[in-house]
Amino acid sequence: MWHLYVAICNDGTLYTGIATNLIRRETEHNTDDKRGARSLRGKRPVKIVYSEVYQTQNEARKREAEIKGWKRKYKLKLIEKA
Repeated sequence: MWHLYVAICNDGTLYTGIATNLIRRETEHNTDDKRGARSLRGKRPVKIVYSEVYQTQNEARKREAEIKGWKRKYKLKLIEKA
């Protein structure tokens, strides 16, 4: 199972990614783990606020690319609906 997720950073920015384990991924982003996104290191803490489940990595990546292309206001609406 793959998860698409949207996280909100301490500075209010949104980050979209995919992972197989959301708890582990949030921990990686919030610690100095090498697997955490470098772009988030100055924006901690990071909290995952939205997720969707997919059967394959390919499906999750397609949805990730779609959402990354959205404007912020549409991402916020997606989060609000959850």
